[in-house]
Amino acid sequence: MKFKMTTEEKNWVLYDVGNSAFVLLVSTIIPIYFNYLAEKAGLSSVDYLAFWGYTASLVTIIVAFLGPVLGTLADTKDYKKPLFTMMLLIGCIGCFLLGFINYWFVFLIVFLIAKIGFSGSLIFYDSMLSDVTTPERVDHVSSQGYAWGYIGSCVPFVVCLLLVLNAGKIGLSMEMSMMISFAIIALWWFCLTLPLLKTYKQKYYVERQPKAISNSFKRLGTTLKNIRKEKKIFLFLLAFFFYIDGVYTIIDMATAYGTALGFESTSLLLALLLTQVVAFPFAILFGRLATKYNTSKLIVICILAYLGISIFAIFLTKQWQFWVLAILVGMFQGGIQSLSRSYFTKIIPSEKSGEYFGLMDVCGKGASFLGTTMISVLSQWTGQVNLSLGALSIFFMLGIVFFRMSEKREG
Repeated sequence: MKFKMTTEEKNWVLYDVGNSAFVLLVSTIIPIYFNYLAEKAGLSSVDYLAFWGYTASLVTIIVAFLGPVLGTLADTKDYKKPLFTMMLLIGCIGCFLLGFINYWFVFLIVFLIAKIGFSGSLIFYDSMLSDVTTPERVDHVSSQGYAWGYIGSCVPFVVCLLLVLNAGKIGLSMEMSMMISFAIIALWWFCLTLPLLKTYKQKYYVERQPKAISNSFKRLGTTLKNIRKEKKIFLFLLAFFFYIDGVYTIIDMATAYGTALGFESTSLLLALLLTQVVAFPFAILFGRLATKYNTSKLIVICILAYLGISIFAIFLTKQWQFWVLAILVGMFQGGIQSLSRSYFTKIIPSEKSGEYFGLMDVCGKGASFLGTTMISVLSQWTGQVNLSLGALSIFFMLGIVFFRMSEKREG
């Protein structure tokens, strides 16, 4: 079956292309630059990994508290776009300012703010999916978003990578090359969002009422009371809590993990660039497979693949093994993210998409503090970073169990 995307769908996909450049920067160059700043201040590699993990955990805890409230508020008529724009600006401005900071602790604080803006924008962005497409097209459009996000983010990333790696040859300091790189990513992210801001219309909503904020808290409270009665949604969120926790932890900690093992920075960056390239066709492939096969079965396949990846990470000691890990992650990363998003869109009420995606964010990025904190604590406690990443296999096993339970329930 051939799909031709509408203008609204294309513009929605473009935001994935824009924000994915920041995601790629966060998972590659930023940890290496933070390591550079940390070493200048005399931090050890174990402390560097721990502080990076603690910061990632703090971001997710904050978003976990803000997500459901902002998501519920966004379901009010004409609120979603302004809230999305606010988070977008926080993320883009924070990204831009990172280039002007040379002290590791201040860098972490500004990074924290930028990541909150990014994560907050995704709550509203994901909930826009039901407004820009139809239920029968949702798997395909969601997969296209991740696919083009992966490949599109490579354009500014390659420019930034070449700039950073060749800074000395063109007479730039590391700090100056990073300043330019952060500016490029911030502008790319913001400019590719403009088409979505121009065409997006909120189709599903709750009518405006006096005291919109207090009413949002009431609606959220009602949903939280009743969600355990919605067995399919509740069990899916529980499953998502565990398996996507592992996925996001691997994304957030991959470069920091490789750096802590002593792998060469350039090779790490190229390996993770390969992840993006591999993820592009596989994300599209999973979107097409979803039109022929049951989406839930494809999600289980992706979870099982990540279970294998986490076990493989225990024995990772050589740089070529990191390249293999990067390819495997690329094969299943787009599938598990896009299909989870589209699957959830199909089982929730459209007029409460912001509210439910806020809850999903608690169970997703909000829950990933468990994974990043676990890696930070275990690496400091045992001094073995391999074992800490391998421990994520527990999350994937629990994810499969709860997802199977969800599938046995009617919506």
